[in-house]
Amino acid sequence: MAKTRFPTRQSRADYVERTLETLYPRTPIPLDHRDAFTLLVAVVLSAQCTDKRVNLVTPELFALADTARKMARVPVGEIQRIIRPCGLSPQKARAISGLSRILVEKHGGAVPSTFEELEELPGVGHKTASVVMSQAFGVPAFPVDTHIHRLAKRWGLSSGRNVVQTEHDLKALFPESTWNKLHLRMIYFGREHCTARGCDGHTCAICSCFSPKRGSC
Repeated sequence: MAKTRFPTRQSRADYVERTLETLYPRTPIPLDHRDAFTLLVAVVLSAQCTDKRVNLVTPELFALADTARKMARVPVGEIQRIIRPCGLSPQKARAISGLSRILVEKHGGAVPSTFEELEELPGVGHKTASVVMSQAFGVPAFPVDTHIHRLAKRWGLSSGRNVVQTEHDLKALFPESTWNKLHLRMIYFGREHCTARGCDGHTCAICSCFSPKRGSC
């Protein structure tokens, strides 16, 4: 273990933050969207699906309906036809239709800006709500996807038992002001450098710094 330079979890976190900020000074949102509603729909579609595939599907969907009021009028079967390439299309189509109706009935067609109200919507769990809160409304949040969960465990920043614990651990390590950009930077790094199969925990630029085989950077 690289004990001389990274003796604590916090020292590792500080190194990760500095490295990722250098690698990714800009943090564009991976899912194409126009506003809070289209982002919400895109995030629902991204469950067990790549952002790239979602971005291929949403232009047709949003050309048909890009507001909650319009989407609520689209038959579920038509939504399902368009989003089929994203997988889980029956569930996702029902969720998109259902949340659209609720937005119209309870929120005047607007996407609410609280975790509680978002998580009441069909197909919207804590992670989806966190993405919308951070990326649509700028509220500090730390959505944990499979990439972040993997990296936090590999880098010794969290026990990695579950995403809830990982989110709690990461929020404790990093300043709140960094959460919205940092979670995107970790996703980019996990996709491009420290992939599930491409890095064994000793290979990528960050893992190698923490590896007992390589020592400190």
